Amino acid sequence: MNAATVAPFAVLLGLVCQEAGASVAVLVFPTAGPIGMVALRLLFSAVVLVPLAWRGLRAGVLAHWQILVGYGLSLAAMNVVFYLAIDRIPLGIAVTIEVLGPLALSVVASRSLRGVLWAVTAAAGVLLLGGTAHDLDLLGVLFAAAAAVLWAVYILMARSAGAALPGVTGLAAAMSLGALVTMPFALAVTGTTLLQPHVLALGFAVAVLSSAIPYGIEISALRHMKAETFGVLMALAPAVAALAGLVLLDQALTWGVVVGIALVTIAGAGAVMSARRGASAFAAGPEGAGLP
Repeated sequence: MNAATVAPFAVLLGLVCQEAGASVAVLVFPTAGPIGMVALRLLFSAVVLVPLAWRGLRAGVLAHWQILVGYGLSLAAMNVVFYLAIDRIPLGIAVTIEVLGPLALSVVASRSLRGVLWAVTAAAGVLLLGGTAHDLDLLGVLFAAAAAVLWAVYILMARSAGAALPGVTGLAAAMSLGALVTMPFALAVTGTTLLQPHVLALGFAVAVLSSAIPYGIEISALRHMKAETFGVLMALAPAVAALAGLVLLDQALTWGVVVGIALVTIAGAGAVMSARRGASAFAAGPEGAGLP
């Protein structure tokens, strides 16, 4: 097989790793808490990325401090509210709500009647989620909705950072800032429990599964496939998350919720294909590195 043939399967593998990492984080919440897991994930991701971006970081990132502050804060806030969401509602439902952020950007980018069709399809999926999952924790849903908004903000900040800084420099700086912001809160909530060896090891595992592996795969895959194709594959995140929740967390879903997730997934893929010039919010940056 050549690289172009393998690339789509590699992207799917990255999605699986990403949602497996989120599942591991859920299992550690009783010990470290959602904010603690976010802090550890950002810290270990920064530890991996900073050496790779050291030359760019030394070249004068302070000139772009406003972009980096916005990038780092949106990254940290998005991960915190998402982890707070999956602490309260099933992983598949949380990811389905969260992807409405980039889906909305793709709909806006399409500027077409097809974009409106995909928006309506996504809305129908969300209505099914709300109508068939009566026991959903409302606060968890609100956290997931906040993650959707922050994902859209994150994408815009990632584009600005990518245009201003080379390689992974912007992401490394954002991860570092995110870790600095979240770690004090995490320590205040969990105390020294966060520093126990097994908790640190699991935090490192989450960082590798949810950030390092997906990011590495995506960077490589984008060299061998169109951004549009990549975006369509990334739109499968809700379905992959639902399967991860079912297999790893025993989170059973009703048929109504399954259909709702399917509609949002279809809408995401359709919005990507309708966007102009193959541009897609789902392919707007190193999502595996920054996102749950």
